[in-house]
Amino acid sequence: MPRARSAEERHRSRRLPLVKGKHVSGFSDTEEEAAQLTLVVPFLVEDELKRLGGLYAKGPDWTSFVQVDGNLITGQNPASSAPAASDLLKLLKAK
Repeated sequence: MPRARSAEERHRSRRLPLVKGKHVSGFSDTEEEAAQLTLVVPFLVEDELKRLGGLYAKGPDWTSFVQVDGNLITGQNPASSAPAASDLLKLLKAK
């Protein structure tokens, strides 16, 4: 009997961007601008996530903000590292 494919495997087989239709966060355009990186980086993370079909959300600049959508965990900025890691541990313990 063939093994059932996970939603992630089905997503990959259609060659869709990983973030398409997923709730995600990442460095915001306003944080990039405040850090004077808009002319340095090859693309702005917020814009790229949206372009790829991600359901982008953010919190106030420089504060922790984490999005969890299935097995995908994203954080807005370095302040989100510990909360994102905590969410990952919760996800692993639940499996």
